[in-house]
Amino acid sequence: MSKNIRLSVFKTFVQSSNFGGFLLFFAVVASLIVANTSLAGDLQSFLDQKIGFENDRIHLNYSISMWINDGLMAVFFLFVGLEIKREIIEGELSSPRKAALPIVCAIGGAVIPALAFLAFNQNSDSSQGWGIPMATDIAFALAVISLLDRRVPPSLKIFLAALAIVDDLIAILVIAIFYSSGIELLYLGYALAGMIVLLLMNRFNVKNPWLYLIPGVFIWYFIHHSGIHATIAGVLVAMTIPTNAIAEDSPLEKLEHAIAKPVNLLIIPIFAFANTNITWEAEMASGLTQPLGLGIAFGLLVGKPVGIMLASMICVKMKWGTLPLNSGWSHILGVSFLAAIGFTMSIFISILSFDDPVYVSQAKLSVLLSSILAGILGFFILKYSKPFTVK
Repeated sequence: MSKNIRLSVFKTFVQSSNFGGFLLFFAVVASLIVANTSLAGDLQSFLDQKIGFENDRIHLNYSISMWINDGLMAVFFLFVGLEIKREIIEGELSSPRKAALPIVCAIGGAVIPALAFLAFNQNSDSSQGWGIPMATDIAFALAVISLLDRRVPPSLKIFLAALAIVDDLIAILVIAIFYSSGIELLYLGYALAGMIVLLLMNRFNVKNPWLYLIPGVFIWYFIHHSGIHATIAGVLVAMTIPTNAIAEDSPLEKLEHAIAKPVNLLIIPIFAFANTNITWEAEMASGLTQPLGLGIAFGLLVGKPVGIMLASMICVKMKWGTLPLNSGWSHILGVSFLAAIGFTMSIFISILSFDDPVYVSQAKLSVLLSSILAGILGFFILKYSKPFTVK
């Protein structure tokens, strides 16, 4: 193979949707390696280092770790919010018939895992982690299904994306309602004023999407100080950016395209690297068989598939929706396991759930192992599902 051909193949791979999944996987592996070498202390010291500015009125001096989890992840949530709004206006969530199956499945795939977790952790110190197994990592899930290429119908990939997007919306609501601290009404009022500015910009048809980010930065600051988790600001800003249901690119779609690569190729891998730095300790292995570890594992590996399968069966039986074109129940089962890959969102909720670093590490490890197993199971179920035929 000539050098030019090799470069062309590499360029094609880098530009493909699979490359984001590869980078995420690489970041996870690199973080685990560093965390278990002599560099672990240096990495933690770096993440704990504070950068920023503060005085009597402005407080923006935080650790690098917090800037990643509250700052960069706000951009990730902006991207998720743009996807949600686009799907509602013109995509798979734009009509009751289209939206029924992914919405019902996402609800079933969120409620049952939470109940499974609570079955192990009720009345314990770890009970507040019930939101951990509710989430789906859309980047990892779509990366795995993309590896199957033509072995699965295209409609199944669209269904998984729509399900994961609704799942993200549920996770966002859970974070906003249950994983926020005491509310500061003054800062919340400032944030509301910023939202009114954005809504007026939308009303007066301001089409430059980047102009919406200026008030968005202030909204992020005010929400961060209001007690509600700052990443919610990204979703709120996304909901105000104009879009349409026609072929012409809207301001929303332009912004979504502009930040897609930075989010998938930079922000998510950075988050993964900073938050998967699990230093192996003997007590962590025992943690996998404690209520916390078992609740996460059963929530993801049992609760997710059961919830999605039951919800899809009810939805189809009640004729609220239909299975994706050219797919069968084995395909839905495979997708239900891919939806159990909870990596990014699950680790994020783990960090919000616990102050005890031991609990956080045990939760991260359980999420990591459960997500890997879910991805493997989903991949092979779909790979060996009955081949579909184009109707």
